[in-house]
Amino acid sequence: MIKPLAQDETFLRDVREAAGNESALQLWWLGQSGFLLQWRKWHLLIAPYLSDSLTRKYAGSDQPHVRMTERVGSPARLDFIDTITSSHSHTDHSGAETLRPIFSASPGARVIVAEANRDFVADRLGCSPSFPLGQDAGERAEIAGFRFTGVPAAHETVERDEAGRCRFLGFLIHAGDWALYHSGDTVPCRGLEEQLLRFSIDVAILPINGRSTARKVPGNLNGRQAAALARAVGARLAIPC
Repeated sequence: MIKPLAQDETFLRDVREAAGNESALQLWWLGQSGFLLQWRKWHLLIAPYLSDSLTRKYAGSDQPHVRMTERVGSPARLDFIDTITSSHSHTDHSGAETLRPIFSASPGARVIVAEANRDFVADRLGCSPSFPLGQDAGERAEIAGFRFTGVPAAHETVERDEAGRCRFLGFLIHAGDWALYHSGDTVPCRGLEEQLLRFSIDVAILPINGRSTARKVPGNLNGRQAAALARAVGARLAIPC
């Protein structure tokens, strides 16, 4: 298991010391698909998974879910979070053991989810359905210092609910003049490149784990597909996860 370069108090000190930089966009990988984004005084968590709930759930099964990395720290210590994104309802993107401690530590934080999954997320968190901010592909929202645009994602196919809303989303995130794209779990899908070309993307965060039919794991981009997508949409920097 990979040991993070910065962990626990070292990680928190690194975040605190980076705060206040008016020009830089700060980004930390939290393991899995999770990232912490810092812009000026605001902090955004993208798809955090900071528990071992799936390891316990699937222990001894034919679908083991063992973390690639040790946790950077406890979610209960993240008392500075303004916003969280959750691209879909899988536990490693919207797990209660991660999100509930964060909301306890940062009671003013909001979470943006796919509108199609809003009731599901509210039930998982034990909160009112009005608390998660639902978003669909093409819709825009602004929270704290960040602007969000929903982008369709296909965790094999583009799935929609009975109202036609996407169950899986990526997010185009603007912080000042910076534009960051986090695809969520996705494979290449029709129209994705064209939609992303409307934005001048500085950073594209893309999965590279492909698919594993033997482990019954739904599909994601593999390394070559992620690199091709990043190049096709003109991203200045591509970060694999």
